[in-house]
Amino acid sequence: MKVRIVNKSHFGLPSYSTPLSAGMDLRADIEEPLRLGPLQRALVPTGLYIELPEGYEAQIRPRSGLAIKHGISLVNTPGTVDADYRGEIKVILVNLSSEEFVINPGERIAQMVVARHERVEWEETEVLSGSERGDGGFGSTGRK
Repeated sequence: MKVRIVNKSHFGLPSYSTPLSAGMDLRADIEEPLRLGPLQRALVPTGLYIELPEGYEAQIRPRSGLAIKHGISLVNTPGTVDADYRGEIKVILVNLSSEEFVINPGERIAQMVVARHERVEWEETEVLSGSERGDGGFGSTGRK
């Protein structure tokens, strides 16, 4: 599928790291290193602007390596870029570790997955059909 993109960053277009990757890496479009202290968050620009087709969204997700090695995640994960949004894609990073983390210009900070979605049309009712789980909530299926 083709997606229109404007790249005002100093870096290349988002790309897949491997042939079967679902997400494309997004890079920090910053002029100088950005220090992120423990529990601090920052809105990091990417310099990218996209035009998604109707029925698609871009999901912005954490990079697993940054999460496990450095405690870097996203505050709103996954973040959603709607098909009618034309502004710059920015990533809300948070440092969940007890140590400062430095984000360098061009560093891969998140990944973006483009996915199809459906629009919902609500059908109000008084009763829902039954299921095996029923109204069991968090942890109701146990540990396996």
